Amino acid sequence: MKFDPILQKATFLRRYKRFLADIQLDNGDICTIHCPNTGSMRHCMVPNSDCWYSRSDNPKRKYPLTWELATTPQGHLASINTHRANALVREAIDLGMIETLKDYSHVKAEVKYGSENSRIDFLLTDEQRTDTYVEVKSVTLEDEDGLGLFPDAISQRGSKHLRELMSMTAKGHRAVLLFCVQHTGIERIAPADNIDPIYGQTLREAADNGVEIIAYKAKVSPSEIAIEHAIPVIL
Repeated sequence: MKFDPILQKATFLRRYKRFLADIQLDNGDICTIHCPNTGSMRHCMVPNSDCWYSRSDNPKRKYPLTWELATTPQGHLASINTHRANALVREAIDLGMIETLKDYSHVKAEVKYGSENSRIDFLLTDEQRTDTYVEVKSVTLEDEDGLGLFPDAISQRGSKHLRELMSMTAKGHRAVLLFCVQHTGIERIAPADNIDPIYGQTLREAADNGVEIIAYKAKVSPSEIAIEHAIPVIL
């Protein structure tokens, strides 16, 4: 996924009201921009650090600038736009870069399923194989020494998605949880038990009940974000 034009650099000042952030442009102007992330963004908000933003030409948008990349306390880059994760995974599936999800005939996005009124991120189908349900989660929280954690806040929705995936395996389908790591410093993934112990417990239960837990890391830069390779998941 190439940015065209490439992202513009600024200085991050603060985030507030969840969806807004203030940045300072190179000319000294202070702008309020859209923050496309509903999570806590723990370890992704360093005052007076470098950040990058995109610009929309849509005249109806109240805030035409969107915060895209943040600098972490360790100096790594994190893509804080959670909406990018699904697009990155879809691109990687289409290019055959995710080995266990290759060569399906059809890929459908946002398909209603389950008993808890959910939508699966991707439903992969093929006449020769069982249906495969793929849930995508964006990871930007680094704890220490390259360990990424999910979630970064209590996530009842995340636990619900795991229950839905388990219900699919119980029906004989294939279910996959894919952690999309948009962070240059993360090299392995684990559940954030200290933040949401219920999610961690449910994740391990899902793995025991046939849900495949995988993680792929993306390269992140102001010019491009793209899935690169698989990294370990520690349960």
